[in-house]
Amino acid sequence: MRPPAPRPSADTAADPVLVLGAGPVGQTAALLLARRGVPVRVLDTRPERDAVGSKAICQQRDVLDVWDWLGAGTIAEEGLTWDTARTFYRDRELFSVRLPDPGASPLPPFVNISQSRTEEVLDGLMAETGIEVLWNHHVTGIAQDDDGVDVRCQTPDGETALRGSHALACLGAHGGVVREALGLGFEGTSFDDRFLICDIRADLPGWERERRFYFDPEWNPGRQVLIHPCPDSVFRVDWQVPADFDLDRERDSGRLDARIRQIIGDTPYEIVWHSVYRFHTRVADRMRSGRVLLAGDCAHLVAPFGARGLNSGVQDAENAAWKLAYVRAGWAGEDLLESYHTERHAAALENAEITSATMRFLVPHGPAEHDRRRTVLERALTDPAAHPQVDSGRLAEPFWYTDSALTTPCPDRPFGGRPPRGQVPDPCPGVVLPDAPAALPGAEEPTRVRILLREGITLLLGPAPEGEDPDALLDRVRAAAERACPAPSTALYLADVDTTGALTRALDPEPGQVWIVRPDAHVAAVVPGSDPGAVHTAVRTALGLAPGRTAPPARHPQTTTTR
Repeated sequence: MRPPAPRPSADTAADPVLVLGAGPVGQTAALLLARRGVPVRVLDTRPERDAVGSKAICQQRDVLDVWDWLGAGTIAEEGLTWDTARTFYRDRELFSVRLPDPGASPLPPFVNISQSRTEEVLDGLMAETGIEVLWNHHVTGIAQDDDGVDVRCQTPDGETALRGSHALACLGAHGGVVREALGLGFEGTSFDDRFLICDIRADLPGWERERRFYFDPEWNPGRQVLIHPCPDSVFRVDWQVPADFDLDRERDSGRLDARIRQIIGDTPYEIVWHSVYRFHTRVADRMRSGRVLLAGDCAHLVAPFGARGLNSGVQDAENAAWKLAYVRAGWAGEDLLESYHTERHAAALENAEITSATMRFLVPHGPAEHDRRRTVLERALTDPAAHPQVDSGRLAEPFWYTDSALTTPCPDRPFGGRPPRGQVPDPCPGVVLPDAPAALPGAEEPTRVRILLREGITLLLGPAPEGEDPDALLDRVRAAAERACPAPSTALYLADVDTTGALTRALDPEPGQVWIVRPDAHVAAVVPGSDPGAVHTAVRTALGLAPGRTAPPARHPQTTTTR
């Protein structure tokens, strides 16, 4: 099933949304807005795309899902999925973990692929979509009023000002000009040690599908080394190095070559890219200030272990895009944008918590943390019970909006808390609906259920109760959603689209039960279809419409009922 084409704007004279920054987060946001009929302009400081280096390499399934819906499925196809994680302490292997994929999604659980290739694919989509990118536009100031946002930029031709209905700041770690203009703090910590990153191309048989993590190897004593396989026989190597590390001196003296030889031996290799980074953990005070939203590294910085940077930034973009589109279309009020801050700020704080714990294990501060790490690693040599305490990073996962004001709790489907590493929570309000093969209305061939979800509010029904007219029940559910708000909605029986039964087994719906799903695939509510009032209230809640509040008039009403 092809992704939807960009939709025409409801008002061609309306100001666009200004996306500040053309990195993967900004690219994703711009494409998602365009798919939803929102005019958009992208600004970037750089004179052109600088496709250099691997940068963020590990993209999680739910991010691949967003890109696949946009038409960038080639990212998942080209990416490499390793299936074995080996962890070493000094010269001994502590344990090896196989990563089978128990899910029903056609997409892999994650892939390794260079950020530069991801940007190239998304650039191609933006060109096809007709999204304008204004290069050489350095943001120097931002101001807003009740009707829109003004962004000042310095260009080679002088200063210019651009007007938008809203702005989405995706300026990366150097987005201080926006945060300062809005009066937002960016508190956090920085780590003294640095990390040397090298992409090398080499033939290393047996390493192509393995991630290797070394604690305190003899060739980097007291510190860590991480090795990730990437496409085209490229391996990403990260060394923890001292704060005073000098890359030029290391390269010119031959010590960089010696470092690489200590890992790969006499195998011929080519350095594709190298750099040195210092890692920070910082979260902005707020991710929304009026008509300006902050996303990605502009709003939060975390260490890369666990790949929670770009993955979280794309999830920011998706959350922001559907809410901006709904507000501009008149399907929700400006209050919906406040939920962007509450949901994504909570996600940023959780990512900071998880990655900070990892960094305290990797770079312990003080005698107590050093002793704990040494004790855990030495115990892990002989005691498998210590293996879960060895923290080399918890892989990225979507945030669960179980405490969001947009989520209607279900007493029979409570959230069980953060699951063990590598597992997902049981489906319930607030979590992402599992993906699975599906036969969707209007599709010529089987696809995925997530393709349907992003079209609007989706209501998935369990089997009709015995003695109940299925068509009548579906009509009542559809009517309740339609009365709740004018946003697009689709009501259908789960059994009519679940071609393999995988989604039905995952949800285990009771007869007549309705699973209400947001446009970003998060479950908003699980309510009885026999209670139209509960359906009505849950849909309004999912769009930030307080009970009793009149929804704005629709601009593009679209409701589909399928049996």
